[in-house]
Amino acid sequence: MSAKTGLDALDLAQKRVLMRVDFNVPQDEHGAITDDTRIRAALPTIQEVLKKGGKPILMTHLGRPKGVDEKLRLDPVAKRLSELLGAPVTKLQDSTGPEVEKAAAAATGVVMLENVRFNKGETKGDVELAKSYAKLGDVFVNDAFGTSHRDESSVSGVARLLPSVAGRLLEKEIAAFARVLEKPERPFLAILGGAKVSDKLLVIDNLLAKVDVLIIGGGMAYTFLKAQGHAIGKSLCEDDRLDTCKAALAKAKELGVEILLPIDHVVADEFKNDARSKNSPLDIPGGWMALDIGPKTRKLFTDKIAGAKTVMWNGPMGVFEMESFRQGTASVGRAVADCEGYTVVGGGDSVAAIELLGLASKIKHISTGGGASLELLEGKALPGIVSLSIP
Repeated sequence: MSAKTGLDALDLAQKRVLMRVDFNVPQDEHGAITDDTRIRAALPTIQEVLKKGGKPILMTHLGRPKGVDEKLRLDPVAKRLSELLGAPVTKLQDSTGPEVEKAAAAATGVVMLENVRFNKGETKGDVELAKSYAKLGDVFVNDAFGTSHRDESSVSGVARLLPSVAGRLLEKEIAAFARVLEKPERPFLAILGGAKVSDKLLVIDNLLAKVDVLIIGGGMAYTFLKAQGHAIGKSLCEDDRLDTCKAALAKAKELGVEILLPIDHVVADEFKNDARSKNSPLDIPGGWMALDIGPKTRKLFTDKIAGAKTVMWNGPMGVFEMESFRQGTASVGRAVADCEGYTVVGGGDSVAAIELLGLASKIKHISTGGGASLELLEGKALPGIVSLSIP
């Protein structure tokens, strides 16, 4: 019989379970939560801890405060969590100190600490701050994939001080990326988009050693096309990355990896939703900028996606936030959803596209962390994961 791991390895009965969650949710100008997806994602772990007799003490950040910011207190988050759990949530006004220790020890049910980023040393991984957090718990559970790439006091700092494991959400993320990056069923196809090549250089380099096909769209594609000698009009381009793109294309050829770039485009005369626009062939005329992939490219990409057994998608194919230039991203999103292989979507814009299209239920795994998923795709170890004491 194999050794127990994760939450199964811990006896949680009567234990104070200090848990890092990612409740960094969007709010409107009145502080009302506009999307509670991240709160819902943590519910299975919180409910399991309660069922096993543990007392969850939750830590999260909200926004990027520089010190205490009244607009970024967690009261609306605690209220929404209470509604979703159908049980009271005790929200404290601070996250460390004797009063917090007393309140956390005395409270019954779920406790939520105040925004950890109100503490000056949080994002710097201050060890003394981590020790202050650790006083509040008997064990630590990290269920915040979205912050696991950060070596912060409430993430990896506490994990080094208490018996620590991954929560169910973090377990799912780890398993999904391991399946894609370590043992993918082939053909393995990755789709990368977004504005800048420089943001994805390490991802491209790492994936070229793993994938069979790499699709590149979005603004980053035009640096690649210029590197190949094509005219790109006034499309987005990083001229200081042309040699890097040439090197990536050469590496792909050497490894036998097929790189697919746009073969036509939707171009506009200005960067705005109501600009004049038209379809353009591969070489873009002067005075025009590409803001989406064209119809031939959409067919090329979607046909290739249909035959894949493993698909990883990170980044839109065009200026997705403008409705006029959304069709390429939507086509790719539908193709990924329809693919019968194992599909993973990561990155804020890609996830937003899938949700906008109503296709989330058809994706095998939707990642909850943009930056964290990117670093995994780069081949990096995440501090919030490697610091856990029980695998």
